[in-house]
Amino acid sequence: MRLRPFVLTILIGPAAAGMALADEPGPPAFKAGFAERDITPAIGMEMPGNYGKAYHKSIHDPCKVRASVFDDGRSKVAIVGVDGLGIRRDTVVKARRAIREKTGIAEGSILVGASHSHSSGPLMMVMPGEYDHAPELVRKLAYEESSNADPGYVARVEAAITDAVNEAHERRVEAKVGVGKGVEATVAFNRRFRMKDGRTVTHPGLGNPEIVEPAGPVDPEVGVVGAWDAKAPGKLLGCVVNFSCHATTGGPGASASYIHYLEKVIRGYYGQDCVVVFEAGASGDITQVDNRSPYKYPGGDRWSQIVGGKVGAEALKVLLAMEPGTPAPVDARSKVWKARRRPPSPARVEAALAIVQGDRKKVDPADWTFAKETVLLDALIRKEPAVEVEVQAVQVGPAVFVTTPAEYFCRFGLEIKAASGFPFTFPVSLANGCVGYVPTEDAFGPDGGGYETRLTSYSNLDIAAGTRMRDAGIELARQLKPGAVPEPPRRPSTFTGKIWPYGNNRPERE
Repeated sequence: MRLRPFVLTILIGPAAAGMALADEPGPPAFKAGFAERDITPAIGMEMPGNYGKAYHKSIHDPCKVRASVFDDGRSKVAIVGVDGLGIRRDTVVKARRAIREKTGIAEGSILVGASHSHSSGPLMMVMPGEYDHAPELVRKLAYEESSNADPGYVARVEAAITDAVNEAHERRVEAKVGVGKGVEATVAFNRRFRMKDGRTVTHPGLGNPEIVEPAGPVDPEVGVVGAWDAKAPGKLLGCVVNFSCHATTGGPGASASYIHYLEKVIRGYYGQDCVVVFEAGASGDITQVDNRSPYKYPGGDRWSQIVGGKVGAEALKVLLAMEPGTPAPVDARSKVWKARRRPPSPARVEAALAIVQGDRKKVDPADWTFAKETVLLDALIRKEPAVEVEVQAVQVGPAVFVTTPAEYFCRFGLEIKAASGFPFTFPVSLANGCVGYVPTEDAFGPDGGGYETRLTSYSNLDIAAGTRMRDAGIELARQLKPGAVPEPPRRPSTFTGKIWPYGNNRPERE
C-alpha cells in the first residue's frame, strides 16, 4: 500500500509532462506576402529626369508599385519598390500612416524605395504652390520652365503604395525565405573620371583620350531575398532584388527602365504571379554608360534589355541556388534629422539672375539651366533652409537593407557593407524621401567636381551629409543581430568505407 502512491506518481508524472509539452507553443510561423499596383503615367503627363519639361508620348511597359511584407510572428516589416524618379518625403509619411492604421506595421518598419526610372511618371520635382512665396520671375522659372510633379499622380502613387502593402499583408502565408548574392560585372560603370588636367568630369565622352581612370568604384553585387510558399514547394511568392545602376536605360515611352526586363527574366522561370520588388543600390555615380568602350552605345530599348536581362539572369541564378528557411528575426531601426542645405553665394545668385533675365538665345543651354537652378535654390532656401532626412535599417534574418534618401555615391554603399556586421548588406538609395545627389566629400575637393556636385534646387545638401548618412546607417545596422543563414541539410560526416565500384579501377590502356 505504501508503494501505490509512488507507482501512481511514476505512471501519472510522464503523462502529465507529455501533455505539458504538447501544450507549449512552438516557434511562430514565418510568413511573407507580396502584391503590386499599376502606376503607369498617362500619355501627355510630364516625364521627370531632367531640369526642363518633357512629356510622355507613348507607353512602352507598365510602371508599378511592388510590395513585400515579412512577418516572423513577433514583428513585421514592409519593403516597397516604386518605379519612379524618386519619392517625396510627405508621400512616404502619409502612406506609412495609412498602412500602420490598417495592418499594425510600425511606420519605421516600412521601407519605400524608388527605382530612379527617368521614364516614369510625374512623381517628383517642383510641386504646384512650392514657389508661391517667391517673386514672379522665380515662379515662372519654377512652374513654366522646370519639371513639375502632378498632384493627382502623386496622390495616386500614395494610394497605390498603401493598397499594395495592405494587400501583401492580407496575402501573407507561411513561407520559406532564402537570402543570397551574385555578381553581374558587365553592365554598370562609374561615370566620373579623373582627367589628365587633374579635374574630375562626369561623362567625359566615349573614348576620350584625356581620361586617366574612374574617380570611384562600382558595386557589381546582385542581392536577393526570395520567399517561397511553405505549403507549395517551388512556388516563388516573390523576391526583393538590389542592384546599383541608374535606371536611365528606358527606350521610347513611359517605362520602368531596365527593371521591366529584370522582372521579365525572373517571371519567365517562376511564373507571372511572383512579384519582383526592386531596390536601387548606392548608384549616384553609376550608370550603364561605359565611357571607355570602343563600341557604339546600344540604341532604343536595347540597353534596357541588356542591363535588365543580365541582372535578372544573375538574380535568377541566386534564387535557384539559395536554400530557403526561416530567416528570423525581422526588425527595423531608423534615424531622422534635419540636414542643412548649402546656399549659393550672393555673387553666384546675382550672376544667375543676370543670365535668366537676359537673352536666352545668347547663352549655352546648360549655363542657362544651371543659372535657373541657382535662382530656384536661393528662393527655396529662404523658405526651407534644411530638409528632413531619414536613414533606416530593415532586417530580414541575415540580411539588412540600409537606406538613404539620396542619389548616394557607390563608395558609401561599399563602406556600409564592410562595416554593417551582416553577411548580407543591401544599400538602398532614394528611399523614404529624395534629397538629390549626395557625393563623397572628396568630390568637393580641389580635384573633384562633375555634374553631381552642382548646386541645384534638387541637389544641395551640406558637403558632409553623405558621411553622416553612412555613419548613421552603420550604427543602426549594428543595433540589429543577424539571423542565421539557412543551409541545406548536412550529410553524415562518417565515410562508409565503400568507394563507387564503377570508378574504383586502374587505368585501362588496352
